[in-house]
Amino acid sequence: MSNYSNIFVNEGLTYSKYRDLIDSLLKSNKTTGADHSEAMLHYSKMNVQRMSRVDKTGVLNEAFIAAIKKLEKSYQLLVISEGWCGDAAQIVPLFEKMVEFAPEKFALRFVLRDQNLPLIDAHLTHGGRAIPVLLLLDANGGLISKWGPRPEVLQHLLGEWKKETSDMFELAERLHLWYAKDRTQTTQLELTALISSLEN
Repeated sequence: MSNYSNIFVNEGLTYSKYRDLIDSLLKSNKTTGADHSEAMLHYSKMNVQRMSRVDKTGVLNEAFIAAIKKLEKSYQLLVISEGWCGDAAQIVPLFEKMVEFAPEKFALRFVLRDQNLPLIDAHLTHGGRAIPVLLLLDANGGLISKWGPRPEVLQHLLGEWKKETSDMFELAERLHLWYAKDRTQTTQLELTALISSLEN
């Protein structure tokens, strides 16, 4: 059993420090994790742009805001991520927006998947280390719920796309086109359901 509170406090990065880490590594032609290939560097550079876009254009919708306002307790959001992960780039800025909207209700920290294998291995998706993974903790660091690595409808679509092609570049293109059209709304819908399920 992972000591979530210890990881959150002692290893977790704020969103700004997570972004700074990715930026500083890219200046040295590196990314998070051990694979610093041209492909991974390309993904990471694209993901910086994607995160910045969601930072600027993403807006919490009314239903999500209403669910957050109903919360009476405070929670910790522990996110397992990596700079090269395309899904993470489209999703994690929303977690920061939750904190910006209700800093008294949420504290947010990021940890890198490949530096925390026991943690991700406790939260596999269909046997894989898919990210991002959001671990929702109570104020004492106790695990309440998990969400991720992507909205369920997209998870299903990706499974169907993989039956049609094994070209990772084509799959990534379809994935990001879906995110662009969706404009975070499906992710917000699922996070709204998660927040609404919490007992106050």
